[in-house]
Amino acid sequence: MEEELDHNKNHSAIVPLYFPVELHRTEALTKDLEYYFGDDWKDQISCSEATKKYVERIHYIGKNSPELLVAHAYTRYMGDLSGGQLLKKIAQRVLRLPASGEGVFFYKFDNISNAVKFKQLYRARLNALDLDKEMKKKIVEEANKAFEFNMQVFHELQEIGAAMKDEVQDGKIPLHEGKGDIRKCPYFAAKLGSSGNSGCPYHVVLALLRQPSVQLVLAVCVALAAGAAAWYMM
Repeated sequence: MEEELDHNKNHSAIVPLYFPVELHRTEALTKDLEYYFGDDWKDQISCSEATKKYVERIHYIGKNSPELLVAHAYTRYMGDLSGGQLLKKIAQRVLRLPASGEGVFFYKFDNISNAVKFKQLYRARLNALDLDKEMKKKIVEEANKAFEFNMQVFHELQEIGAAMKDEVQDGKIPLHEGKGDIRKCPYFAAKLGSSGNSGCPYHVVLALLRQPSVQLVLAVCVALAAGAAAWYMM
């Protein structure tokens, strides 16, 4: 998205909303990927199918209808500045990430001193864009498409997360500590108990959250949720 915003920075619909210093996330996201995967992160991960479709759409409108980039930019950035800030704190607490910001640099906007005022400025400029009714309608439709793409990515991440369960600790699911009656464990699943499996879902979740790949999935899911929340709270 930022690549297309840069290419179209002189377009009349993009100029008022072009804040590369304040908003662009590429550098921050790179730091997060390096934190989770190391300097060779590009060799360790690949673009998912749902993400490829999303990227293709953004490149398409960037070349054919740059005005529609407004929908994607607003959804992304205003979401990260709104609910994303709360979810950043939740992610730091749940994943026990450093308070200095490693792992969630994506949500740190060091060049925005007052998020509330900046969002007001951004929305005011968005509302002042000189667009006809037809284009405004298309932007709203594009915003809906953005959410559809986000949900497709989210669904794909859920499938990836489910597949990761078998990879936890080299394929070994951590067992209940064995202290007391496992049936009294508040996280014990009756279905597991009846099947003779002594695994405790609570410990499985904790183990999963310690995996870098799962941490990255959670971070992306948090970003998507934040974007959706901001749009519907306009």
